[in-house]
Amino acid sequence: MIPADLSRAVVHAVRRAVEGGELGGAASVPERVVVERTRPGGVGEYATPVAFQVAKAAARAPRDVADVLARLLAEEPGIARVDVTGAGFLNFTLAARSEAALVREVLGAGIRYGYAADGREADPFCWARRVGPRERAVREAAGRIAASQGQSYAQERAGMTVAPVARRDGDVIAAYGQDAARWAMLCVPARETPGFTPGLLVQDESNELFRVRYAHSRARALTRNAEQLGFRAEAGEGEGTGSHELVRLIAEYPLVLEAAAHHRAPERLVRHLVAVADALLDHQHHVLPRGDEKPSAAHRARLALAEAAGTVLAGGLALLGVDAPDFL
Repeated sequence: MIPADLSRAVVHAVRRAVEGGELGGAASVPERVVVERTRPGGVGEYATPVAFQVAKAAARAPRDVADVLARLLAEEPGIARVDVTGAGFLNFTLAARSEAALVREVLGAGIRYGYAADGREADPFCWARRVGPRERAVREAAGRIAASQGQSYAQERAGMTVAPVARRDGDVIAAYGQDAARWAMLCVPARETPGFTPGLLVQDESNELFRVRYAHSRARALTRNAEQLGFRAEAGEGEGTGSHELVRLIAEYPLVLEAAAHHRAPERLVRHLVAVADALLDHQHHVLPRGDEKPSAAHRARLALAEAAGTVLAGGLALLGVDAPDFL
């Protein structure tokens, strides 16, 4: 089970409880449930406050609702443990999932990895010409992410407050370029005013946008280098590479998209892409054989993981409206 599957499993558990009469006839089943990474010091790996949402309509205490859902969710394959904490928070520990299965899923889905089953490409935004570049960048990114999760743009647009830039939008784009300006506009919450510094133009790893795009280009370069050495990617277990963090971040990407859509927060995707890029740039040093070393199954698995990470970066940048060049 991956985090996105966990969200669907929670919805299914609520439906079973409602249809089975365990939560009373007035309880309703939410279309989606937001499951997020447990905060430091919390219990388990992931958590959701869904019991509070369901309890209100069911006229039950959130803790009672959480206990019912915990019992049902404990039966789900892929969930190792369910804990109820506080007044009714559900906390989950997932069963271990193989790196090979995750990588195959990512490479099979391509840049649509992380999309909901009813996810789609965003429709053209007819209002875009009537707003400034900052508001357009934020609303278009939010709309793309919402569409990837099967939500309508009308839902995504509601309730958003977009702060303008501190200087004229046209001047910002002229000074920093479309991609760098857009990145700066999206890396802070919509209600906050973005900042622009000369660091946006620096072409080294001190610049987060450069790191993300550079990591993507490195993933593409590793594939080309491997072909020159006579081997290709093959999903497997790349033991001994310290790749656990990269695997975790790739697995959490669908959950990040879902949370970014729910909270109307493209900056959550920005932060995740930076983390994936940093982990990939560390991982790249273990991918290719060194010296007289011959390509092995481990090298093929490490390359497949790098390609999966590059796929996540390409898909995430596309949702933000930022270019992901193969050469940088």
